[in-house]
Amino acid sequence: MFSKIVTSALLAGFCTGLIAALLQFMFIQPVLLHAELYETGTLVHFGEGATGATPELPGFDAMRDGLSLLFSALIYVGYGLVLVACMGLAAERGARIDARTGLLWGVAGFVALHFAPAVSLPPEVPGGAYTDITARQIWWWGTAIATALALALIAFGRAPVMIAAAIALLLAPHVIGAPHPENFAGPVPPELASLFATRALGVGFAAWTLLGTLAGYFWTRESAEG
Repeated sequence: MFSKIVTSALLAGFCTGLIAALLQFMFIQPVLLHAELYETGTLVHFGEGATGATPELPGFDAMRDGLSLLFSALIYVGYGLVLVACMGLAAERGARIDARTGLLWGVAGFVALHFAPAVSLPPEVPGGAYTDITARQIWWWGTAIATALALALIAFGRAPVMIAAAIALLLAPHVIGAPHPENFAGPVPPELASLFATRALGVGFAAWTLLGTLAGYFWTRESAEG
């Protein structure tokens, strides 16, 4: 079981990390580089000193892009280990694990780690108005854990009380509320911030569905070979 988990997670996570990095280079990195120009004052989007909104962005950087590729692979290998370990626990309870069900696991991972936190605390570009990072991290982790537990209760629970508990867990972090600054202000245009949030969630969804599908596929292959 242990070797099956490690092998499936490494293969699925590494492949997903490469694809996620390519998607990041195409869709997210240009927005980040654009936002950094506003953060540093190179561009200004309001007032008399307003400048153009379509600057020439930095091109390929071997160090920056190489490290992004490496860290993307490492991050998704880590995600893969957690996801495949959960799949293994479900398989012990008789759940079917293959590429199709893996897709559902990937969607659940996206909802827990990306979508649910973003409902109240969306991805933020450099230069935005922020509050205490520790408070945001605590709220983010609490939301991710509560959502993951809620999805597990929905998927594997049978009693109505479990469904009720799942709904309560889904709502609780947002009823408590995410930490936000008292005033929303910053040099980055809100249009750029919304584009970043949308693309970050889109890339996250693509990566997690791929991770789940590959994890299920490699799990099936390892089981057949074992």
